Amino acid sequence: MDGAIFHRNCNTGQSFLADREHRFSPQHRSPKVLDSVLEQSIVILNDLGSPLSSNNSRLIALRHRLTQSRLHIAVLGQFKRGKSTFLNALLGEPVLPVSVIPLTSVPTFVQKGTSRKARILFQDNREAKEFETPDALKLSEFLAGFVTETGNPRNHLRVSQVEVFHPSDILCDGVVFIDTPGIGSTLKHNTETTLNFLSQCDAALFLVSADPPITEVEIEFLKQVRAKVPRLFFLMNKVDYLTSEELEETLKFLRRVLNEQTGIGKDVRIFSISARKGLLARQSANVKMWQESGLAEIEEHFIQFLAREKTATLIDALSRKAADILAEVLSQLQLNIQSLQMPLQQLQGKLAVFDRELVEINRERTVIKDLLVGDQRRVHELLEEYSEQLRSRAHVYLEGAVREAIAGDNGDTLNEGSLQESLGNLIFSFFEHEMGEATTFFDRKVSETLQHYQERANRLIESVRQTAAELFDIPSYTPEGKELFEIVREPYWITHNWEISIQPVFQRFVDRTLSANVRKRRILRRLSEQIESLIMQNVESLRWAVFQSIDHTFVYFGTTLDERLADTIAATHGAIKAALHKRQEHSESVAREISGLELAAEKIRTLETAIE
Repeated sequence: MDGAIFHRNCNTGQSFLADREHRFSPQHRSPKVLDSVLEQSIVILNDLGSPLSSNNSRLIALRHRLTQSRLHIAVLGQFKRGKSTFLNALLGEPVLPVSVIPLTSVPTFVQKGTSRKARILFQDNREAKEFETPDALKLSEFLAGFVTETGNPRNHLRVSQVEVFHPSDILCDGVVFIDTPGIGSTLKHNTETTLNFLSQCDAALFLVSADPPITEVEIEFLKQVRAKVPRLFFLMNKVDYLTSEELEETLKFLRRVLNEQTGIGKDVRIFSISARKGLLARQSANVKMWQESGLAEIEEHFIQFLAREKTATLIDALSRKAADILAEVLSQLQLNIQSLQMPLQQLQGKLAVFDRELVEINRERTVIKDLLVGDQRRVHELLEEYSEQLRSRAHVYLEGAVREAIAGDNGDTLNEGSLQESLGNLIFSFFEHEMGEATTFFDRKVSETLQHYQERANRLIESVRQTAAELFDIPSYTPEGKELFEIVREPYWITHNWEISIQPVFQRFVDRTLSANVRKRRILRRLSEQIESLIMQNVESLRWAVFQSIDHTFVYFGTTLDERLADTIAATHGAIKAALHKRQEHSESVAREISGLELAAEKIRTLETAIE
């Protein structure tokens, strides 16, 4: 079936988003204008050579972000609300597995591709597994082996994420849908995994349905989602089972609950859809049914609107960063020009003053680095205390759960294998939850610790610029942002592997001859020994993941401070020394170089105007 019946064609060169972008984007900015500015700036800086190479690298990175823009939209909801069916309806065919039992704790990224293909990524750096086929059902069968509890129970295959590529036009403009594990099933770890994953999403579609409209589990989940996702939209699925009066009453009830329980406005828009009907419409090329399913409204008024909003936001953010870089480049060019034009004796005097200032600046840098090492050690000590407390909490929780299960059995039907299976599920959900808690706690702790250093580092770097500005009477350049560099943290939860497998304990023949109480004690002792071992392994896995993340952040901070300070000194003090060297040699090329720098500065001013 021709997808163009339902979607704007990505290959026409002018999508729905592009048609309307000029009218709706803030200040009429467009990706093409920004891309042109970045391209010209990169050429200019490339011609100027190595002194400005770091700035050029930053501009190249911005352009890459612009061209590779991706909008991550998570599809959230309780188990059996119809998330996968909804995505299949948008794609036009049953690509994603739809199961009567929960999917496993693996996010599935659905993105644009020239063919139907899947790529399975693993947590232990194994080579990715790929599968390509023109048959949607075969692709769905392949995926089922990795994203369903039947094919991959408790994610024992250690899949980190699944990528699905599909030629559907709904995936235009960098839209990437993410199918997430259903919440509220018996597999609590699916809910925890979804929550931990949400920080990577730009927006989310929250699916509910009329059976019932919303549950307590969904309300509690929604409260946590709102703190992690900047934009949230609601869809009421399975409306084809309701009369118009029932639908109106259901929507009214849902809006009231959302307002009273989560603080969402009473006038929140809720899209009424039938994912099942939409999929049938796509498969039968029935345009009227597609309209009746409610999916057409989402396509026209929601998905593209969200993509347009994200594009405008991205353009604004990248424009600000680009303007910041160009302002820094212009300041450096003015310093170079002043240094080449200034009388030789005066230039030598100013360089001597700068040399004395740099001694103090480097002394301050050493103090910051030394203090940083001490605070890094203290955060590590805090992690050890946290890990010890976690071991105690795990013992209390898991031992208590096992004791309760054994106590509630009369002994005749007690099955040690079933207890082991239940314990495995408890261990997974407990530590998945604790990873989320540890991530939040230490992210906040490290941020608080580094905030003071970041302020000192910013002042230190700015002092180099200010010294140059005062000595050579040029405008002082200060970036608009509060930070001169960003702290990059790896998401902890993506890289961890839980050791949850419990080796089967063959019940001794003698157990069958013992009394129920004695048999319970023997089983409790064996399970307690296994719990002890598994707690040690999993706490250590969590501790090591957080330990590495802490080290990564502190090392990145210190390295970035050194690099940015060195770049700033090279662009100021280094430029002055280079100019002095040329002046002392009475180089005949000085006049030509001044002319070239002035021409470059004029071009940079023009490009600044274009994006500001």
